[in-house]
Amino acid sequence: MKVRTALAADEAGAIGVLTLAFDVDPMARWSLPDPARYLAIFPLITKAFGGSAFGKGTAYVTDGFTGATLWLPPGIDSDEESLKRLFNENTDDDIREDMQIIFERMGKFHPAEPHWYLPMIGVDPVHQGAGIGSALMTEALKAVDRDGLAAYLESSNPRNIPLYERHGFEVIGEIQSGSSPVLRPMLRKAR
Repeated sequence: MKVRTALAADEAGAIGVLTLAFDVDPMARWSLPDPARYLAIFPLITKAFGGSAFGKGTAYVTDGFTGATLWLPPGIDSDEESLKRLFNENTDDDIREDMQIIFERMGKFHPAEPHWYLPMIGVDPVHQGAGIGSALMTEALKAVDRDGLAAYLESSNPRNIPLYERHGFEVIGEIQSGSSPVLRPMLRKAR
């Protein structure tokens, strides 16, 4: 399986596979339960959450777009203003306040020191279980380890925790508000 740095021309394919992968994600579907709204809005959320990885050379895809991952290097942040706007405009009134609380708590878990951040990694459900997620993680962590820095992520799907743990991440807390699923911040210490 070949993992490569995503080019600008790969953005649509990468966002497409991430949209497929997160279709069954507890947090994604709690916040966007309507299928039509999810399909329309999730690509925009993906761009706001980690789209700057494409311009930084820190987005990775597999051949055939069976998987993709977006990493943000130190000093590069998600477009929080767009994320908040997208969720405010597209989530139901009864969870909007919980979404704001979740975003606030996410910010408190991010390491204060320079670190790499993984906003998204996903594999097309048809290809899950074939080692694609691990291959993507291995390739991206080369840059993290080259820099000798920590890496941080939030896992919104408990099924993914073992993958992250195999790559050195440890759960450092839980984030939950109202009826939301539990989001688990995870840290991989510098190596």
